[in-house]
Amino acid sequence: MKKLFFLCVLVGISAMNSLAQEKQIRLEDIWGNTFNTKGLEVLRSLKNGTQYTVLNVDESGVSTVDIYNYKNQEKTATLVSSADLEELNGFSTYVLSEDESRILLGTEIEPIFRRSRLGIYFIYDRQNGHITKVSDSKIQEPAFSPDGKWVAYVLNNNLYLFDIGEKKARQLTTDGVKNKVINGVTDWVYEEEFSFVRAFEWNSDGSRLAFLRFDESRVPEFSMDMYGKALYPETTTFKYPKAGEPNAIVTLHIYDMAGDKVSRVETKDAYYIPRIQWMQDRNKLSFQVLNRHQDHLQLFAVNASDLNVSLLLEERDEAYIEITDNLTFLSDDRFIWTSEKDGFNHLYLHSPEGKLLQQVTKGEWEVTRFYGYDRKGSKVYYQSTENGSINRDIYSIDISGKNKKRLSGKDGTSHADFSADFSYFIATFSNSTTPPVYTLNDATTGKELTVIRDNKELLETLGSYELSAKEFSTISVNGEELNMYMIKPRDFDPSREYPLLMYQYSGPGSQNVSNSWMLSNDYWHQMLAAEGIIIACVDGRGTGFKGRDFKKMTQKELGKYELEDQIAAAEKLSELPYIDEKRTGIWGWSFGGFMATNGILKGNETFETAIAVAPVTNWRFYDTIYTERYMQTPQENPGGYDENSPLNYPDLLKGNYLLVHGSGDDNVHVQNTMRMAEALIQANKPFEWAVYPDKSHGISGGNTRNHLYSKMTRFIYENLGGPGPKNPNLKEKEMIKG
Repeated sequence: MKKLFFLCVLVGISAMNSLAQEKQIRLEDIWGNTFNTKGLEVLRSLKNGTQYTVLNVDESGVSTVDIYNYKNQEKTATLVSSADLEELNGFSTYVLSEDESRILLGTEIEPIFRRSRLGIYFIYDRQNGHITKVSDSKIQEPAFSPDGKWVAYVLNNNLYLFDIGEKKARQLTTDGVKNKVINGVTDWVYEEEFSFVRAFEWNSDGSRLAFLRFDESRVPEFSMDMYGKALYPETTTFKYPKAGEPNAIVTLHIYDMAGDKVSRVETKDAYYIPRIQWMQDRNKLSFQVLNRHQDHLQLFAVNASDLNVSLLLEERDEAYIEITDNLTFLSDDRFIWTSEKDGFNHLYLHSPEGKLLQQVTKGEWEVTRFYGYDRKGSKVYYQSTENGSINRDIYSIDISGKNKKRLSGKDGTSHADFSADFSYFIATFSNSTTPPVYTLNDATTGKELTVIRDNKELLETLGSYELSAKEFSTISVNGEELNMYMIKPRDFDPSREYPLLMYQYSGPGSQNVSNSWMLSNDYWHQMLAAEGIIIACVDGRGTGFKGRDFKKMTQKELGKYELEDQIAAAEKLSELPYIDEKRTGIWGWSFGGFMATNGILKGNETFETAIAVAPVTNWRFYDTIYTERYMQTPQENPGGYDENSPLNYPDLLKGNYLLVHGSGDDNVHVQNTMRMAEALIQANKPFEWAVYPDKSHGISGGNTRNHLYSKMTRFIYENLGGPGPKNPNLKEKEMIKG
């Protein structure tokens, strides 16, 4: 990493702190509204390519969908306002029909799991101002048909079609039963690990609807007591396949509107069907099939007219293949596909029959997001790490793989929302010293045309707080150059000794060391640094955006190499003269909590303090798709599961350990913490712990986060403390590359 970039970070932070530095960050600031950023909510391009829509909510709670011109950023109209609709007080989501004459508005939205939601939905007709409720019951995943005549949705695990003109609903499936059969939306494990909920798709003209059916009958159930305020707790039971247990049987079906008939597609022995997607041809549907080990992926095409299935392509990997949303069919049914087959994630162009035509991007860097294909210019737009793995830039390239152009001009993290005709894009840029800035850019040159929103108010607010630079660097451990950042106290004195707190997540393909704006934990780390604690974060082996081999070297050994890297990094940092090697802590959440727990056990000669929030303590307790992707099943790889499980090493605890969980965590079950607590009790090891009633994996709601971070802060201060006495004889060692 270039030293010039490191210096720019320091200069930027100094400029940001040019005002008074009397204030120190408080937990109330972090969990209140003090540091909120402003963005563009539910941004959507209109089909004309010259305008876009945004969801705005004013201080009185009135919701509007407003139209803005790309060229001059003027607001030209309001499509719909909740102030004009007696039927609803406000709405939090909206979707336009294909011809943009109708708008689907969502209100009373409530979460089910991480991505799934229930809500009351209305259809607003822009031409006559009429509003129609889709269903009196709360429904899931409503979607307009391309011809705008129907809305498909799921209610009580069954698929329905709502006829907008007749204002009547038609039930397509009747066998949906909770914890048994699901039609049209995914089960818990697909939702969480394949990252989608809507499991139905309209074809290009609305004449057919493809959907997945999940038979959960053989999947074991998991139960949680929700304590609430009632006399007796309520038990929530749902299907959750833990590693090695049976998954739902998934089948693919196509409903024909004209014939009012559902047909099943022959998918042979498909274990997972993680994606379905129609091609441009209204009769052609694609679906992906993945085996249980997730190392063999097949892309199939099915002719909806005769249900004939053909193989388009297949990929194999020694470790696993990740599922993405990057598959894009062009107007002639050629398709763009991403693959890691050359060692890095890149874009490939295939013929309608699946033949490889062109590797579009190439190099020792990763394509991290695919934005789309501009037919008229034959250009592909994407985001990548070509400018360094901690940065993200926007690029265009010809479909031939030539004439690549960088469209973003600053080091940091850039995202793009393109206009429908690819004339413009709205860029969202941030880095470690710049909160999100939204600009209008020319899609051909990347030239910035105007600033839409810049969050200067937040910078002004932060100017009165004590903040320190996030110093990016790399550290050499275990034969690898690992990305790292460090936050030192603003009044840092190299002649003093400071405690060190390591923060990490470390999960496969993840990234914590990123040149982007601060998240909540960053503010907390700033607060700790102001009290004399040095924060360090290292992305070890197994994390992402540095190529296939770096990411997948932890296969079948989750927690082994990742822990080795955290221990080695902490030991190397402790050799610095200003680090007190006897006061080293580690903390993390979820996978990071698993790592922190192993750190205080297996790394008990390195770490004296650890905080584990919502940790996995044995991968046997976690779900099939995630766990088996990296570990295979416990039956096949018992050593990989047991040797890295902290449950098997409670006797190694010597330091200070805080264990935290939410009792209503449907993701990483509180079972993990209960088993860890019991193991420590039986080993007669003292530890601190907290269970937050009814709270999910995020442990939030009301005053919960403030209470949690207050507890963690006290624990850190009591066990790590602040800087030690001055020692002018110490000299810094050259060990970290700037």
